[in-house]
Amino acid sequence: MHKGRLEAFSDGVIAIIITIMVLEIKMPGDHHDSIASLLPLYPIFICYIMSFIYIGIYWNNHHHMFQVVKSVNGTILWANLHLLFWLSLVPLVTEWMGENNFTKWPTIMYGVSLIMSAVAYTILVIVLKKHEGEDSLFVKAIGKDWKGKVSILIYATGIAIAFFNPCISFVLYASVACVWFIPDRRIEKRVVKEEN
Repeated sequence: MHKGRLEAFSDGVIAIIITIMVLEIKMPGDHHDSIASLLPLYPIFICYIMSFIYIGIYWNNHHHMFQVVKSVNGTILWANLHLLFWLSLVPLVTEWMGENNFTKWPTIMYGVSLIMSAVAYTILVIVLKKHEGEDSLFVKAIGKDWKGKVSILIYATGIAIAFFNPCISFVLYASVACVWFIPDRRIEKRVVKEEN
């Protein structure tokens, strides 16, 4: 099966997720036109920025990953839908956490959406490795994926800490975003190496 439809569908869903997130930011009522009237929105805006970065990271890495994938099958389509499902919940938990100023349960559920997205991405990688074969460019480029495994561990730690201090959890979630903010270059490096 050709991979083009999967990529196009994923791009569309991710674009909708980002659009939904920004539409959830409500301006203050009563026609306030001062900068001060926007101050109550700062927690929502901070959550939006972090979630936008996360969705961008997933889109970027998804794009890079499928550059070296030759084809897809039904299992890959379902693994990809699994990832998109968890990503589609990010706007919900983003709004909930922002509107409640990083309180315990919204911060925990934000972490759950992040860890489940990471697990779903890992499952997609495993399915792609199996499909592409051990000697494929994809498998060589992905390697052991320590960055992905450590990210899941940090998310789990953040979720546990959120029961006691949600602010520290938010910092942990943000630290994972910082690690992934620079696109994963493993695939690009491997492609260049194979071409030379």
